[in-house]
Amino acid sequence: MAASDVTGKSLYGCERGAAGIWRSSSADSLLVALVVLYPAALALVPSAPLIAIGVWWSSNTIAHHFIHRPFFASDRLNRLFSAALSLELGIPQRLWRDRHLSHHAVVRWRLRISVQLVSETALVLALWLALALRQPHFFLWTYAPGYLAGLALCFLQGYWEHAAGCATSNYGRIYNLLCFNDGFHAEHHADPSIHWTDLPHHRQSAAPTSRWPALLRWLELLERAVLRSPRLERFMLRVHTRAFRRLLPPLAGARRVAIVGGGLFPRTAIILRQLLPQAGLVILDADQQHLEMARSRLGPAAEYRHLHYRPGELLDCDLAVIPLCLAGDRGEVYRHPPAPAVLVHDWLWRGHGAGVVISLLLLKRLNLVRR
Repeated sequence: MAASDVTGKSLYGCERGAAGIWRSSSADSLLVALVVLYPAALALVPSAPLIAIGVWWSSNTIAHHFIHRPFFASDRLNRLFSAALSLELGIPQRLWRDRHLSHHAVVRWRLRISVQLVSETALVLALWLALALRQPHFFLWTYAPGYLAGLALCFLQGYWEHAAGCATSNYGRIYNLLCFNDGFHAEHHADPSIHWTDLPHHRQSAAPTSRWPALLRWLELLERAVLRSPRLERFMLRVHTRAFRRLLPPLAGARRVAIVGGGLFPRTAIILRQLLPQAGLVILDADQQHLEMARSRLGPAAEYRHLHYRPGELLDCDLAVIPLCLAGDRGEVYRHPPAPAVLVHDWLWRGHGAGVVISLLLLKRLNLVRR
C-alpha cells in the first residue's frame, strides 16, 4: 500500500478547501509552537530526563500527527518543519514516516533512499558531531542517555499500544489533553486520515480499551501478579481492609453496594463481605472475563453485571466504590456522586471529602464523598 493510500493524501499535498498557512486546521499552530518552545526549555533545563520525555512525547504526538496530516498548505514549509523535527528529535522524519506508514499498512518496512531521507540524516549527524566536538560532556552524559531513553520509551509506547494483539485505546481525559488525543488509538487505526482534533468524535463503542495509558499498561500485569502471589494478595487485602474499616462506621446501614471495575481481583468485595455482611454486593465490570474471575472467588455472594460505567451516571445503590483505574473523568464522580455515599480510590496527593491513606508504598488513598 502506498503512503497516499494510508493517509488518503499525497505526501505534502494541499487539501482542497484549506485556507491560509494551515493545511487542515489552525489548531496545528499549537503543535508548531511547542516545537519552537522545546529547545528553549532544554536550554533552561539541560537534563537527560527532559530529553527522554521530549523524544518520546514529541514523537508520539507532534511528529505522529504531522506524519498523517502535514500541518502546512505549502510543501516547502512542510519539508522545513520535517527537517526541524529531525534535528530536535534526532530522528530523520522521513525514516520515521516510512516505518510508521508500513505499520499502518501491515507490510514489512524496507529502507527507501530518498533526497529527503539523506538530507535529514545528514542534518542529524551534523548536529551530533557538533555537540560531540563542542560540548562533549553534555553529549556523552546528558544528550546520549536522554536520547536512548527516549527511544526506549517510544518502543514501549508502541509495544503496549498493541500488546493485546490489536490497537488499544485509552480515554483518560488528562492523558488525551496532554497528548493531543493520542489515546484514541483504535479510532486512529480505523481511519488514520482523521485529524487529531476530530478523533473524540469518532469514538468506537466496540474498540479495545485499557484503563491505563500505554506507558502505564504494565500495571495491568501487576494487578494480575497479585493473583499469582498469596503474599501480595494478603498485603493488598490487609492495607485496604484497614482503610475501609476507618471509613465505614457511618455507612454501616448500607444495604446495596456497587463496586465498579471489581472483577479482576475482587478485593473490595472480599473486604466488604466481611465488614458489611448485611449488604448486597454488585460487581460492575466491562470485561466479561474479569467478571468470571470474580465469580470463581465469590460465588453467589455477589451479583455480577457486564457493563461499562461512565462517570456522571447514577447507580442504584446506597454506596458505590470507584477504582483508581477508572476510565473517564474522575472529577465528575466528585462533582456528581453516583450514589448517596461513594468511596473513591485515588492517588495519595488527591484528597477529597473524608479520606484515609491506604498505603504510602502504593501511593494510594481512599476518599469518602457524599451527595
